[in-house]
Amino acid sequence: MASSETSSATCSASSSATLAFVESPVQLLNVLEWAYADARRAEVQRSEIQRADAGRAEVQRADAGCVDGSRADAGRADGQCPDGPRSDARRADGQRPDARRADAGCVDGSRADAGCVEVQRPDGPRADGPEPAALPDLTVVVLSPHDPMTRGQLRRMAELARDEGFRVRWEEARGGAGAPIKTIGGLRGPLRRAERIVIGDPFSRYVQLLLTLTRARDLIVVDDGTATMEFISQLAKGEPLVRWHRRGSRGARDMVFAPVSATARRRLTPDDGRRVEVFSSMPVEPPPGVTITANDFAWTRARFGPPRLTGGTDLVGTSLVETGVVDLERYLEAVGSLARAHGATRYFAHRRESAEKLSRVAGEVGLEIVRPDLPLELIARRGPIGHTIVSFPSTVVHTLPLALVGTGVQVAVCDVDPAWLTSDASPRAQGFLSGVTGTARDVRRLGPAPSRAPEAPRDAAPPTSPGPPAAPVAAS
Repeated sequence: MASSETSSATCSASSSATLAFVESPVQLLNVLEWAYADARRAEVQRSEIQRADAGRAEVQRADAGCVDGSRADAGRADGQCPDGPRSDARRADGQRPDARRADAGCVDGSRADAGCVEVQRPDGPRADGPEPAALPDLTVVVLSPHDPMTRGQLRRMAELARDEGFRVRWEEARGGAGAPIKTIGGLRGPLRRAERIVIGDPFSRYVQLLLTLTRARDLIVVDDGTATMEFISQLAKGEPLVRWHRRGSRGARDMVFAPVSATARRRLTPDDGRRVEVFSSMPVEPPPGVTITANDFAWTRARFGPPRLTGGTDLVGTSLVETGVVDLERYLEAVGSLARAHGATRYFAHRRESAEKLSRVAGEVGLEIVRPDLPLELIARRGPIGHTIVSFPSTVVHTLPLALVGTGVQVAVCDVDPAWLTSDASPRAQGFLSGVTGTARDVRRLGPAPSRAPEAPRDAAPPTSPGPPAAPVAAS
């Protein structure tokens, strides 16, 4: 374990009422959104209780013959009148600091003046609803992956979580043959004591294994992007939890892990003694007994922006090539067509896109490659960002309109042509991607980007009549 992350792993989770397990920056962002929304709900409930108490106090005052706290002639025999509710409510000690950096240092051990991410205070209107006085007692457990880009973004998101007053426990969960045993052994006690468990990826084998160890009766699933849509669908149909882009028969490892996966799935099914909540910005229909809470990115809007707009167009990359769904050459052609049609100059890379593919996007299409160090929702909210953002079917076509509401930024989504799919793509791929696009709200729909027509052989005869012109990328 690197020394930069050892200090984070020493955070105690033994006293936390809520444990959150994350493996990606987006999952951690949505844990923060959930915690903020949970605190706001609690704040509303407290306000309602205070108003009810104030109403009862007024009734008592009226019964005692008191007016404005003074005793009337027919007042109480002891000359006292009930006190009215206090109007100078104070925040309790130990609440979230106002964006002060924890210990003036970053998760990776560097100091705040060495370029660590800072939390911006909003210049524009805050998100609707009260600012919570108290945030949940929460420890975020980062099950660190191998990918360097993902690790870097997780470190930055972990620092934002610490700025909010949460504990962050960094686990090198994949750091060698003995790492899983060490990680699970260290988390066994906190898992059994936690009252609530928050997870970001119900398909993760690591998370499924941890779910078998918890006694918590309150389970919350936060968005892991569009995968949440597939999770809800499989949960409703009673199907095994399998990622949408996987295909083929189950291997030996899947068969060995099947009992654990089945147990985790039962834990994610509500019953008389277990509550299951899905905190999501995706358009999902809850199965019976599952509570759906809308993620409107209130924390992001309260902490960042509004952004400065560049007036141009930005493209958002996707890892569909890396996951084996879309053919590389077709993808590059589509990116080039979109860039020409919309005058795009920047390409925001997905954290899992390969360096080779990005090199071709820069060299062949001529776009400036931007490698974000935070999830795109935060990058866009901080700005500067283009007046138009064009994306292929992905999570951001659902989340960016929420994070950027009221800013004037338009989000557009380009369909994936079935001809772009590889022969290895899952049979569910086209339907799933179409569903991601079709259910997106407050976005502009684009048809598939036109591909270049294949060049005719030099000795071929010219066509007797011209073919139809290439169709432009049209809004539906």
